[in-house]
Amino acid sequence: MDIRIERPDQPETAALIRALDAYLAPLYPPASQHGLKLEALLNPGVSFAVARDESGAACGCGAVLMLDGYAELKRMYVPAERRGQGLGRALLQFLEDHARTRGCRVMRLETGIHQPEALRLYEAADYQRCQPFGAYQPDPLSVFMEKQW
Repeated sequence: MDIRIERPDQPETAALIRALDAYLAPLYPPASQHGLKLEALLNPGVSFAVARDESGAACGCGAVLMLDGYAELKRMYVPAERRGQGLGRALLQFLEDHARTRGCRVMRLETGIHQPEALRLYEAADYQRCQPFGAYQPDPLSVFMEKQW
C-alpha cells in the first residue's frame, strides 16, 4: 500500500468521496453531515491523502485541514470491502504525521455516533472525546475528539 497527498478531484478519488457521502446519507440528516465538499478539499489549507493498493487502485482517503492552533481530520473513508486490513490506521497515521510536520500539536475531528468502526479506530489511536470546536454546535449525532502530541 502507498499513501500520498493527491488531488481530490481525480476520477477515482472523487468516487471515494461520493461513496463516503452515500454511506453517510442514510445514517445522518443533512444538518448532521459535516464533510467538506470537493471544492473545499481543493483549498490550499487542505491536504488530501489517498491510499492505493499494489495495483494502484484508490482504496481509501482522508484529509487534514490546517486551522489556527490545530488541524482537523476530514473525509476519512475506507470502503467496507477494504476494511480490516489496517488502511484506516495507516491513513490516520499518515495524516497525523503530515500535520505534525507542519507544526501542528493538536488534531481534532467530528464523527458520528452511528459509525462504531470509526470510533474504535480513533479511540485506539488515543483520541479523547472533547467539546464541539470551531464552528461546530452540539449535536446528539456527533462525537467530537482530539489528540495532542
